[in-house]
Amino acid sequence: MLRRTLWDSATELQSYMQSQGFRFCFIGGVAVQRWGEPRVTDDLDLTLFLNYGDEQEVARRILARYQSRHPSPLSFVIEARILLLQDQSGTDIDLSLGGMPFEERMIERSSDWNVLGQGSLKTCSAEDLIILKSFASRPRDWIDVEKTIVRQSSKLKRDLIREELEVLAALKEEPEILDQLESLFQKHRH
Repeated sequence: MLRRTLWDSATELQSYMQSQGFRFCFIGGVAVQRWGEPRVTDDLDLTLFLNYGDEQEVARRILARYQSRHPSPLSFVIEARILLLQDQSGTDIDLSLGGMPFEERMIERSSDWNVLGQGSLKTCSAEDLIILKSFASRPRDWIDVEKTIVRQSSKLKRDLIREELEVLAALKEEPEILDQLESLFQKHRH
């Protein structure tokens, strides 16, 4: 479970995103808490779907509320399509500005994670968590992928994962990502 201050930061951030009419969902450690094996996380990661060309205008709105962790946030948001933020409690927030069709579909597939007595957070699906973590392809990400496959088992839409990840792996020119994922699927057949 998320520590109380991180949960508070997440719900406050979600409330702000909703008040602005943004299309978004939590990814990263928050989604791992929901779908994989819970582990310690100290920051918040989310994707906000945004049309190309709107980065600076939206960044200015968000920077009126949140402090930047980057010395030149408006140029960095154009270069990397990410805002590195911090809220008033000191929680780091990595806000990715999604613009690809996959990111739009991910947000459409997102759902509320209801936590008894604490409210809810909008997270990506288990399938999209696996896609994102596989695409990132760092050692910690592969551990999260495997734990999510084990925990979600037969509930996973494996064909959807394969279909979405195939396109992303091709863009990254790393088809071996698909092989590594397939080996985990074979290892944990449902």
